[in-house]
Amino acid sequence: MKKRPFKTGKPTKLTKKTVQERINAKMKPPTVLEAPKHKTVQPLSLLKKHKKNHNLGNSPKKWPLPTAIILVSLLSIILFIPTLIVLTFGNGAEKEATSQEKEPEESVVLESSPFSVAVMRSNLEKVESVPLETYVAGVVASEMPANFEMEALKAQALAARTYIVNYKLHGDITEEADVTDTVQHQVYKGEAELKEIFGDEYKEKMNKIKEAVNATKGEVLTYKKEPITPAFFSTSNGYTENSEDYWKEELPYLRSVKSHWDEGTPKFLDQETYSIEQVGQALSTNLPANKALAIEISRTDGKRVAELTINGEAFTGREVREKLKLRSSDFTIEQKDDHLVFTTKGYGHGIGMSQYGANGMAKEGKTYKDIVNHYYKGVEISTVTDTAPALVAK
Repeated sequence: MKKRPFKTGKPTKLTKKTVQERINAKMKPPTVLEAPKHKTVQPLSLLKKHKKNHNLGNSPKKWPLPTAIILVSLLSIILFIPTLIVLTFGNGAEKEATSQEKEPEESVVLESSPFSVAVMRSNLEKVESVPLETYVAGVVASEMPANFEMEALKAQALAARTYIVNYKLHGDITEEADVTDTVQHQVYKGEAELKEIFGDEYKEKMNKIKEAVNATKGEVLTYKKEPITPAFFSTSNGYTENSEDYWKEELPYLRSVKSHWDEGTPKFLDQETYSIEQVGQALSTNLPANKALAIEISRTDGKRVAELTINGEAFTGREVREKLKLRSSDFTIEQKDDHLVFTTKGYGHGIGMSQYGANGMAKEGKTYKDIVNHYYKGVEISTVTDTAPALVAK
């Protein structure tokens, strides 16, 4: 067998494409899976991601309009129903709260006054003419806590009115003024001062005080047809004092009575400590600081100090109280080395009506008439017109 001669010539070049084609020719074509022919809902997130619709099944389809409307409606309901509920019920609650708010409180108007009081205003250095009932309201607001019981405030109003009527009839009145606005007579403050003191509670407190004043309009306390000296003070030691045991004058209606309502009140107990040297200087006496002092005390019917004898020298209870600025003349003394400890009971001179006692009586249901008849013995409640017709005529 003859060998067939090969032809020589230029070698054939195999390109990549040719090789790839040969490889592809030998490989089995891949199986293509067609999408199922039933309708498939595309996720909403893919719709937002791609602007064009994808093929759903064998042919391209648009987003079904009814489905889109339903989805948008559901989304709107989810977003807006809570807001609608809040607005609906919130408005109802707001209306209910508004309906429960208090109506603006109107100011109580004081009853008319039969005459005016010329008051020397110490801070202003001028005399002010104040209608009687306005003056009484200003005194009550200045002399007694406004949060006291109504019946206690009425008793204070009655005492304040009685005081000024009695003073205008029998007091030492100057040509300029009837009284001052200080403790020399009765503390009185005007509207501007009380607004500053009471602040936002001014209207509420003054309305309460004005109601008490109106409830006792024109009433005064009398003893044998004459207006009394209606002494009052803050807190008793459990008793009130006979007038002559602190003052010089004996008045039949200012008798010592029990007043247990004061016990446990804010001003019932107090304590002050002084060096023996300070006490000696205050009492203008020499007290040795290096030895125990001889102290003797006698007491009044009201359980206050009638007389203190210290190191052989005697002083009245009133003297000691005023010179050492003690709250009360009911005190005990304890020596501790070179110091003296003064423990007091009560606050004030102790004559007449105890304010905290009056409040205690009111809390127990007593009326203002009960209160004044307890602290002022043998008195009657009369009117300004009957008691002081000369003042009313002016």
